[in-house]
Amino acid sequence: MERRSLLRAAVIGGTSAALGGTLWRGAAYAAPAQPGTGPYGALGSPDANGIRLPSGFTSRVIARSGQRVGSTSYTWHNAPDGGACYADGTGWIYVSNSEINPSGGASAVKFSSTGAITSAYRILSGTRQNCAGGKTPWNTWLSCEEVSLGYVYETDPWGTSAAVQRPAMGRFKHEAAAADPVRKVIYLTEDETNGRFYRFVPAAWGNLSSGTLQVMVAGSATSGSFTWTDVPDPDGSPTATRSQVSGSKSFSGGEGCHYANDTVWFTTKGDNRVWQLNLLNNTYELAYDDSLVNGTAPLTGVDNITGASSGDLFVAEDGGTMDICVITPDDVVASFLRIDGQSGSEITGPAFSPDGTRLYFSSQRGTTGSSSGGITYEVTGPFRS
Repeated sequence: MERRSLLRAAVIGGTSAALGGTLWRGAAYAAPAQPGTGPYGALGSPDANGIRLPSGFTSRVIARSGQRVGSTSYTWHNAPDGGACYADGTGWIYVSNSEINPSGGASAVKFSSTGAITSAYRILSGTRQNCAGGKTPWNTWLSCEEVSLGYVYETDPWGTSAAVQRPAMGRFKHEAAAADPVRKVIYLTEDETNGRFYRFVPAAWGNLSSGTLQVMVAGSATSGSFTWTDVPDPDGSPTATRSQVSGSKSFSGGEGCHYANDTVWFTTKGDNRVWQLNLLNNTYELAYDDSLVNGTAPLTGVDNITGASSGDLFVAEDGGTMDICVITPDDVVASFLRIDGQSGSEITGPAFSPDGTRLYFSSQRGTTGSSSGGITYEVTGPFRS
């Protein structure tokens, strides 16, 4: 699937977006519509969990920080963050990071074929501020430390194999990871104000113990061509990885990352943008930039990102109006859901169940504004396929 740039033909909430006048690449813009008028329709009133959803969708609470998960004996972690889902026979597993420092790590919840919670357990311990991460094609979870000289840890969603530190993937302030099975690489974001965008090329696909860390090299514009250059010293000491390669492109606070169909998307929170890399012709451009919609954009505070089988992107907000917004393949941008009464929190960890009918995510600090107030949710309904 090829996604047009939102800056070429921006559509917000089903209506052509914008500013009046002529902007980038000569695109003309008109006033944006209100959020909530995208492919799923307007948001309803808050449900019992304080979530505004389109018609036909329902929510439930899966876990709360400091409380037992369902009828299990496992206590859910604080500050739930990045997550992913894994098929497990007729059921599935949702994994979730813990963004606390020290003692971050990650946990998992296992579901039956009917969606009933059957167990919950720890899959990673003794790490620091595990923020986002990514799923591998061989069904492991890459849990990333968002600290200076942080590591990537490869973990087992089933909790049977010990987690393994992967220093070859570089030591920096890791955020998210996205696997590309075509080029057999892992893309990595860096949460620094002058962070870089990386890829890790394993020596053997499916084995992350050794390989080459590379950084994206490009100009300062918001579109153009790019190349990859090896990072000489992936351990980031004494020189940070982002400072080792002349001409490497700086990004303002790298966050979520998602790969599909020869394209990788990633978000940068410092300038509230979604970037798009076309991997077939090695070009990059902006897929979303809220500055082009005159401060009335439905999506602000971009953070974690995931995709659905429909080609829709779902982007979680860190702050903003506590929305998960959808960006469709034809560049409609609209609010899919909103959490009321939790302005001191952020939405994290969006991930779809293997059959695409359930969306999992967390409010990292819930109603309390504290890491001990995290709430993990499930939304079920007629998602587009």
